[in-house]
Amino acid sequence: MTSGYKDGTPEEDYAHSPFIRKQGNIYKPNNKEMDNDSINEKTLQDVHTKEIDLVNRDPKHLNDDVVKVDFEDVIAEPAGTYSFDGVWKASFTTFTVTKYWFYRLLTALVGIPLALVWGIFFAILSFIHIWAVVPCVKSYLIEIHCVSRVYSICVHTFCDPLFEAMGKCFSSVRVTTTKVEWTPMSDAGR
Repeated sequence: MTSGYKDGTPEEDYAHSPFIRKQGNIYKPNNKEMDNDSINEKTLQDVHTKEIDLVNRDPKHLNDDVVKVDFEDVIAEPAGTYSFDGVWKASFTTFTVTKYWFYRLLTALVGIPLALVWGIFFAILSFIHIWAVVPCVKSYLIEIHCVSRVYSICVHTFCDPLFEAMGKCFSSVRVTTTKVEWTPMSDAGR
């Protein structure tokens, strides 16, 4: 039994390989030499310990068109109505620095609690979807399949012969059309 389990299925076909310890496979504890039975285990990366990208924090571009606001997107002076250059530069710096630091302050104060709230919300949403919605939909599909079979049998039993008979009755009906020229009478001819 070096090529698989009891049913002859190779061990590589299973999604999760059996636990391997130093003494051997727990399903074959006396097998201390694992050369022939060793399984190439795939390293499963835990999603909770994966590295996060600190440079590109929006890899799926969720907020490209929503909150990406620069000074030029909000405040613009058309030609002929310019303020002093110093005021324009100070306004730009004030806007940019205020937006930058106030955002950081808000994320420091509210970001972690909101991350907790959203984590709980999506956990509940996933739980409801996995344990309630999908089983209900699957159950409904099973029941509706039964109803559709009964409906199909009824249609084939009662409606098919009726429509077939009506089709045979009307199959000998021939319709012909002729085109007739119509000319309106002139007002003088009345």
